[in-house]
Amino acid sequence: MIGRLHHLAIDCPEPLELARFYSALLGKPITYQSDDWVVVADNDHTSGLGFQRAVDHRRPQWPDPERPQQMHLDVMVDDVEAAGPEVVALGARRLAGTVYEDPAGHPFCLIPRPGWAPPVNA
Repeated sequence: MIGRLHHLAIDCPEPLELARFYSALLGKPITYQSDDWVVVADNDHTSGLGFQRAVDHRRPQWPDPERPQQMHLDVMVDDVEAAGPEVVALGARRLAGTVYEDPAGHPFCLIPRPGWAPPVNA
């Protein structure tokens, strides 16, 4: 092993706003916060998602190659149909099928929990 994942850093115009969205979506707390950097993780000693202010952020336009997705997350859920309206209520927008965009325009997919994984909401 050469290294270990620290955070997936996501550029966005408003780090706290986007961190609150993912905190609610994933059920994880905000563990660090400054004006330009906010972290969502299990705790302040684990890897997670980092949201960094990008003043000149260009919103992605999935699936337009001129404005690529920049990153995307696959979010495992117990029930894809039930999760859709819940993420929309948090501020997401449905793009197509199970593809949504977060409030800053980053695409993410809702994926059904595979049989090997324990229930998400156990």
